[in-house]
Amino acid sequence: MSLVTEYKQHTQERATLGVPPLALTAEQTEQLVELLKADNPSDAEFLMDLFTNKINPGVDDAAAIKAAFLNEIVQGKVSCKLINKKEAIKILGKMLGGYNVDPLVQALKVDEVAAEAAAELENTLLVYDSFNDVKDLMDAGNLYAKQVIESWANAKWFLKRPEIPNEITATVFKVPGETNTDDLSPASEAFTRSDIPLMQIQCFNQKWIIQLKLLIN
Repeated sequence: MSLVTEYKQHTQERATLGVPPLALTAEQTEQLVELLKADNPSDAEFLMDLFTNKINPGVDDAAAIKAAFLNEIVQGKVSCKLINKKEAIKILGKMLGGYNVDPLVQALKVDEVAAEAAAELENTLLVYDSFNDVKDLMDAGNLYAKQVIESWANAKWFLKRPEIPNEITATVFKVPGETNTDDLSPASEAFTRSDIPLMQIQCFNQKWIIQLKLLIN
């Protein structure tokens, strides 16, 4: 069964449960990358939706494969008819932090996409030691790296966010005694803890959640 057929079937099965489909695994992401490398990939729109929206960001194993593929596009080592260099930078910029950071930093040295890479890095905060790599580039005279450092220093990523309202209305539940994560998702009942949408449904179907509500009330 092809990846496209398999994932469409999986999506339908999850829809019957009222939950979204799971993100792609590392193995599925590898298959997807190979499909994207084809000269004339079929289901192109669906493949791009999978690649853009169905792979976990950060330091997930699948994210490492995604970031590596995008980096190869940016560095000119791989061609993809569906993703050009600038589009690759935009997709990298939406991966929040983790495996996407080094490709963005390296892209600061690629004239064709350096400006786009700088713009994405300005809004990426989970860079850890890569901060030093950007600073080294700045010290070596890279103007785009200097732009990123100055943007971070001026907290532009924060200042461009919507203002916090003067007043927020919230509801607080106070439960007597100690409550921890095992009360909300006991391992003996919530075997799907890593599958958050499905776990939420199962939690609310358990008698213990009713008992917890009684305590709250």
